[in-house]
Amino acid sequence: MAATGAPVRVPVAVACRVLGFSSQGYYQWLAEPVSQRDWDDAHAINVLRDIHEDDPTLGYRFLADELGDAGIIASENRVWRLCQIAGVFASHHRRRAKAGKPGPPVHDDLLAVTDGHGVIRHDFTATRPDEKWLTDITEHRTSEGKLYLCAVKDCYSGRIVGYSIDNRMKSALAASAIRNAITQRDAVGTICHSDRGSQFRSKKVQRLLKNNGLLGSMGRVGSSGDNAAMESFFSLLQKNVLNTQRWDTREELRLAIVAWIETKYNRRRRQRALGRLTPVEFEMIYMAANAA
Repeated sequence: MAATGAPVRVPVAVACRVLGFSSQGYYQWLAEPVSQRDWDDAHAINVLRDIHEDDPTLGYRFLADELGDAGIIASENRVWRLCQIAGVFASHHRRRAKAGKPGPPVHDDLLAVTDGHGVIRHDFTATRPDEKWLTDITEHRTSEGKLYLCAVKDCYSGRIVGYSIDNRMKSALAASAIRNAITQRDAVGTICHSDRGSQFRSKKVQRLLKNNGLLGSMGRVGSSGDNAAMESFFSLLQKNVLNTQRWDTREELRLAIVAWIETKYNRRRRQRALGRLTPVEFEMIYMAANAA
């Protein structure tokens, strides 16, 4: 096993017996220094790092699920081992001396206006559909665990033009809601306003807005008034659906939310700000006026 031409050469069988290795394993290593398992682990670690960068809150169990969605089947124990190797950990599991601050905004606040007293307020009015959208995420408990809703609201009519429901609050939830709105509306040049949540600051959502010609907008830190019009919708949802009973399953609550948005809020709930019209009726009048 010494170098070729060395004065003393030890037979492979003797060296392997002394070192406690099998000669078969040595020859396999000689033919293939990097095993297929090592290649598979390296590929899985690269995917894990991409998933973690997109949503740092996911632990190894959720990362195992995400790997499965990416076509890599791995047990939770294996994912835990790979996370240890790669240094990938859920952000909320890290102990910090001080409370973490929200991340920097990735968009300017396009709805902010300064009144005559120098106070910053937000203009949620619009002159046409799909001029300004508001989006945010809310949660509610069931006996199975939490359920998360991300909704997109049109400032012109107050209509919910897109939404997504999931049992995890990650960037895909926000991206799915915005994508749902884009597929149903004429959204070129639309301002999409949100808070500074990590879901809305993610690269996935930023790419989605840019690729579809939408303009991102973000409010200030710790100011609920920066998205007050969206909070008013969630308040109605809380009173009319979420707090009406105890929900046993996520599916039961999901169906109730969808039914309320589609059959009641958008089509039957009259709003004084719209002249006691429903959001759907208000938009139909706009379309008829512009078609004339």
